[in-house]
Amino acid sequence: MAHPPAPQLIVSPAERAVLDRLVRARTSEQRLAQRARIVIRAADGVANKRISAELGVNLMTVLLWRRRFEAERLAGLRDAPRPGRTPTYTRADRDRVIALTLEPPTDGTTHWSARRIASRVGMSITTVQRIWAEAGLKPHRIETFKFSTDPELAAKIRDVVGLYLDPPERAIVLSVDEKTQIQALDRTAPMLPLRGGSVERRTHDYVRNGTTSLFAALEVATGTVTQEARSRHTGADFLAFMRRVERAYPEGELHVVLDNVSTHKTPEVQAWLERHPRITFHFTPTSASWMNQIETWFGILTRQALRRGSFGSVKDLISMIDTFTANWNTGSTPFVWTKTADEILAKAVRKDRAISESRH
Repeated sequence: MAHPPAPQLIVSPAERAVLDRLVRARTSEQRLAQRARIVIRAADGVANKRISAELGVNLMTVLLWRRRFEAERLAGLRDAPRPGRTPTYTRADRDRVIALTLEPPTDGTTHWSARRIASRVGMSITTVQRIWAEAGLKPHRIETFKFSTDPELAAKIRDVVGLYLDPPERAIVLSVDEKTQIQALDRTAPMLPLRGGSVERRTHDYVRNGTTSLFAALEVATGTVTQEARSRHTGADFLAFMRRVERAYPEGELHVVLDNVSTHKTPEVQAWLERHPRITFHFTPTSASWMNQIETWFGILTRQALRRGSFGSVKDLISMIDTFTANWNTGSTPFVWTKTADEILAKAVRKDRAISESRH
């Protein structure tokens, strides 16, 4: 007998504001921000299994932080003090380590290691690592970003976010894109399965058995996915998929969110749109494909089915994708968009200002 879904987590407006700040703040520890995301999604009524899939965490982790928040509220998200020896460094020592870490090294390297900081300030490596952990500093890690230079940046952000947060009445909003060149990879020897005391093991080398391109449309209101695998990803293939989408949604207005790739704007596609006025395309800003919700689904598909899969043929690969999609649609729930257009634009301005200041 199936267990009933967990009830929606009750979060006060004040608590929600703190959770949002923890997620957005640059100084938040990653693990604390992740716990805040779990609580936010639970408060939005998202099922525990879906939270686990979206955030890439274990289901037990989701259950743990739901329960901790229910029992202790915001305080429960922070780790309890651990027993051990009181730190022997002073506030001045801590400030010195942090200041040195934030300055670029002058010895030809790109970033500091704990060993070199420890040697410079006369502390143990463990003490430096403890200070870094307290300050949320991770010199060994790097993230990438890209600014959109789209002249219609603000208008496109407001257009797309408006569809997510306040869609037109009785209209259907779809998020559409293609995941190209998915490889059917097969290992050169049979996989050794997971056993007690031994992780799953496989050979590091593989055989390429062809590729496929996956076209997909996510219905924003329900999370349901319509998809089709095709051997190519030309404008003609995209148009063929859109005809399939049109047949799947034969009535009402269709608002389609998609990126600016050239295959979405061919003359044939434009002519088809003119013949189907109930369908409207809404383009994300350039270099902002993250605004397209289907990308989240592609990420889940990759983590749960593609990355560790082994496929003897393209047919096997497509069959697995079809099975994954069918199971997804059986229990589909929508992704919950929380960012307003103003919040996105304000963050873009802050990043632009930070870049400008770093150049002076």
